[in-house]
Amino acid sequence: MSHNDDLPDLEEEFFEHHRFVSTKGQSLLRVDKFLMSLLENATRNKIQQAAEKGNIWVNDIPVKSNYRVKPFDIVRVMLTHPPFENRIDPEDIPLDIVYEDDAVLVINKPPGLVVHPGHGNYTGTLVNALAFHFENLPMNSSERPGLVHRIDKDTSGLLVIAKTEAALTHLAKQFEDKTSEREYIALVWGNVKEEAGTIEGNIARHVKDRMQMAVFADPEIGKHAVTHYKVLERFGYVTLISCKLETGRTHQIRVHMKHIGHTLFNDARYGGDLILKGTTFTKYKQFIDNCFKTLPRQALHAKTLGFIHPTTKEFIRFDTDLPQDMTACIEKWNNYAKSHNEVNED
Repeated sequence: MSHNDDLPDLEEEFFEHHRFVSTKGQSLLRVDKFLMSLLENATRNKIQQAAEKGNIWVNDIPVKSNYRVKPFDIVRVMLTHPPFENRIDPEDIPLDIVYEDDAVLVINKPPGLVVHPGHGNYTGTLVNALAFHFENLPMNSSERPGLVHRIDKDTSGLLVIAKTEAALTHLAKQFEDKTSEREYIALVWGNVKEEAGTIEGNIARHVKDRMQMAVFADPEIGKHAVTHYKVLERFGYVTLISCKLETGRTHQIRVHMKHIGHTLFNDARYGGDLILKGTTFTKYKQFIDNCFKTLPRQALHAKTLGFIHPTTKEFIRFDTDLPQDMTACIEKWNNYAKSHNEVNED
């Protein structure tokens, strides 16, 4: 008798809201404590109540809060209503449309706009905007209309949206086969030594901080990721770089650059909102604070996007200017570097 045979009716009544797979290094830990570190805005009391109601499942079986999670356990939070992120309410949010035809749509996403609902952002997302402006967009494998790829909330830049099923399939395959072209511009801490380079390293969720991703040496952990970078301009304590993605993993550029010691400027999630390079002078600290105020997010912009058009089969490429907050911050660094030629480039 399989686990699921014990629960003949539950699959129809319950909906998966959260799913976590414990790593192979997971030490035995009560499931309520395990979920505490992973669920935003969840108290231990709430998790224990959910377990009492049979809403916490491990390997397809409801468990009590004292169940001890072991390596490779599949822990799910199951509720009797669908997740809110599956409900998409159309919202009149303006879109910066760079290109549009019958098959595809290319938009320039502003910083601060979440791409799709989830993790507490159930409204005000790009998907809500798409639902308002377009009808009958095809659903991707995650039930998100038109989305072929995504960029982080505080990253600005280009995204392609599919308007037909055929376009969605065609574009998704290009991203999977690594034939699409994606170039990002980033400002990173430190003076990048090499003029150009390639970073390879599997990316998976950070063992201790589940909101972060990390690079793992073990080939069995995470997903293969490759980033090619080149230096555009050096400002002493920070460097402006171009990154071309060969793969598209969550937080890929942010994680890879931190991995080689060059965290993105003002990337709060990865520690880039601290002074990682430079002097201890009060004036320098004030300068950095001004830069952070000018660019209140990670310094990352998806500048160029190229792909084979699903209908014409021609390769098309789109390019955007850097947004105002990034150009203003770069200008500050440019002026600083010019007036501080004695900057110690470490």
